[in-house]
This record gives sequence, structure tokens and C-alpha cells, in this order.
Amino acid sequence: MDQRLQQQLRFLKEIDGIKDVWRQTRLVDGSRRENDAEHSWELAVMALTLEEYAPPGTDLLHVLRLLALHDIVELDAGDTFAFDFLGHDDKPLREQTAAQRIFGLLPPDQAAAFRSLWEEYEAQETKESHFALCLDRLQPFLHNVYTEGGTWPEHDVRKAQVLKRNEPWGPYVPKLWRLVQEWTDQAVRDGILKE
Repeated sequence: MDQRLQQQLRFLKEIDGIKDVWRQTRLVDGSRRENDAEHSWELAVMALTLEEYAPPGTDLLHVLRLLALHDIVELDAGDTFAFDFLGHDDKPLREQTAAQRIFGLLPPDQAAAFRSLWEEYEAQETKESHFALCLDRLQPFLHNVYTEGGTWPEHDVRKAQVLKRNEPWGPYVPKLWRLVQEWTDQAVRDGILKE
């Protein structure tokens, strides 16, 4: 086996560990928390399903690439809960270190390409990254709504926090942003989210 294939297989073996990175988000049936692999798979299906709401001219295949790689760094850095403000202090350093190690397992050209996709998602400067972020934030929001608040009550999350968390993608995906605003108001009325 040549060195390139060995590196690619080593990378694929390594990222299998993402199945053991647990997130705060509960499954819709409420039975347990999801893992990062399940999260990324669901985002890919969401992208295919909700493509018509993406910014005009969005390259869906590019969005899928971003979604497939955006959480790979959590293999080393762990998942940082959206409303864990202390955990966000060192998140960039943890994730940069993880990106260097994990993508560094690949042949140099693929390492650079994958790292570039991850950095594009983080920078949020393209319509594809905006749509990917929308889905990444919309998915746990929907899970919380579908599970009568999910993790919101246990972390004392407030309406303003939910809106602030989702607001960055709002201008790029207005129909889904309006849905979040309406459902957030309804969640407050239903008592599953605090004002």
C-alpha cells in the first residue's frame, strides 16, 4: 500500500472516534444525547431537504463538504455547549490545535484542502458557510423545541440567548430565521423557554 493511501486510511480510522463525542442536544425522542457523527449526518440531510431556503446561488455540494468537516476538530477539542460561556474562552485554541493534528494525518494536499474548508466554516464569509451555520444552529434549536425545551431548562437558557445564538445567520436565510423567531416566542408562551 502506498503512503498516500495509508495516510488517508489512518485519518478515516481516527475520525471514527467522533461517534464518541457526545453533545448536549437530545434526540427528538428524548431518550439520550446525540453524538457528533449523528449531528453531522442530520445536518447533511437537512441541507438536502432545506436547500431551497439557502442564499441564492449557494453550491450545495460545497455546503455538504463544510458540514462533513466542521465538527471533526471536536474529536480532540470536545463539543463546547452553545451556552457554556467559560468553555468558549479557550475553544479557538483547542480547535486550532485539534485541526493541526487531525487534518495533519492526511496527505499534505488533502490536509490543506480539508483545513481550508474547516477555516471557511469558522470564518463565516461565504454564502455556503452561512447556510451551513444556519443548519448547525437550527438543528439543536429544533431538537429543543421538539423535546419540550430539551436542554434549555437544565441550563437556564433564556429567549434572548437563543435569539442571539441564531441571529448571525438570520440575514442570509430569512425564512428559517423567521421560523426561529416565531417558535422562540411560542416556546416562551408554552413555558419551555424563559423570557
